Amino acid sequence: MNIAMKNAKQKKRRTPQQMLLAGVMLFFFTAFLLLFVQSPSLLTAAMALLVPLAVWAMVRILPRLFPMDEFLLTLIAFLCALGVLLQYRYTPSRGLTQAFNCGAGLVAMVVCALAVRHIKSWRLLMVPLMGLSCALMALPFVFRAVNAGKGATAWVGFGGFTIQPSELVKIVYLFVLSYLLSRRRIVTGMIFIGLMLGFLVLQRDLGTAAIYGGAGLVLLYAATSSLLLIGGILGAGVGAVAVLYALFKNSYFLTVQNRISNWLDPFSTYDQLGGGYQIVQSLIAIANGGWWGTGLGLGNASVIPEFRTDFIFSALINEFGLVFAALVACVYVLIVLRSADIALRSTSAFHALLAAGSAALLAVQAFIILGGVLKFIPMTGVTVPFLSYGGTSLVSCLGLMGVVQGVASRNERLLREDQRLAEGGEDAQ
Repeated sequence: MNIAMKNAKQKKRRTPQQMLLAGVMLFFFTAFLLLFVQSPSLLTAAMALLVPLAVWAMVRILPRLFPMDEFLLTLIAFLCALGVLLQYRYTPSRGLTQAFNCGAGLVAMVVCALAVRHIKSWRLLMVPLMGLSCALMALPFVFRAVNAGKGATAWVGFGGFTIQPSELVKIVYLFVLSYLLSRRRIVTGMIFIGLMLGFLVLQRDLGTAAIYGGAGLVLLYAATSSLLLIGGILGAGVGAVAVLYALFKNSYFLTVQNRISNWLDPFSTYDQLGGGYQIVQSLIAIANGGWWGTGLGLGNASVIPEFRTDFIFSALINEFGLVFAALVACVYVLIVLRSADIALRSTSAFHALLAAGSAALLAVQAFIILGGVLKFIPMTGVTVPFLSYGGTSLVSCLGLMGVVQGVASRNERLLREDQRLAEGGEDAQ
């Protein structure tokens, strides 16, 4: 009887995964409830219930429909819901749009996960995917939508909507490069990297170029284990960038020169158009936030022109504080480490490179933008993964996580098959 009671208590005891999910749901319920107290509205009351419910459904129901890593899914759900909260706090309509963008991103995540899990031969798809990536990268030169103040011409305008093709190409880039390197086509892979970087440099989107280049180097090292090759590529890349900057710093790359000047001394260019105003206001918002923040709904980060996108992390620090921001940064680290662990457990070079490349793309992007916000490096204009306002970026990030989930699902399926074979072998003996 005692043994039966102990087993029943163990079953009722919550697992760490369930406790984490409950904590995340309670956090967002409390946060939206606080916004409701500050400014009562039926929509905010509904969000206090719907956002935690959406987090629960994403973590508990989605894995029952499609094989998913629940711990990784919880971390992703936390960041997505945090992005909705931050956008809703300033502009409720943008918060709702961000929630719809999350829905579109979840569809992309499921599609990518199923593709990785079920497509067994990628050879015939490589040429079409390479052509698709080049076509998408060329779109900004045909249907150009210049984003004033950012200097890059990486956006495409259709009617009242704008998209950034390079964000969508990230996923295609990952599949093509992983396939080429897994087949030891190193030179072809390097040419493909150079081609994509060429498009981005012509678009003056150097932030995204750094993401593509950094992830490409990680995959090259994972495939070759050659520090000499990586060192040679880095040396050649730095030399090429130095030459291009010296030749075109006052014309084509004037924006880059301005950003370096703003980074070195933002106060000297504070009053200039495209000067250091945003960086200075970001630093003030961070300083006002301190260790524990001003409190949700009480911050002043809205004075930063791009606080919804490039500087959303400054708004986060302003209201939640440096301690909470450090915990959010740890969530990114956990996602990268979990993805790397999934890559290490893969039995296929192609799938291992897919998971490692997804982790590298996310890690490089997070480092570049968080380093820029905290003034460790110059600002590059890329988005904060999962938090910044924008549908294309969110769909891209969730699609990359779908790739990781697909690899994790495949690893789990192969493990179960091995266990069944082992059990069958024991029975046969």
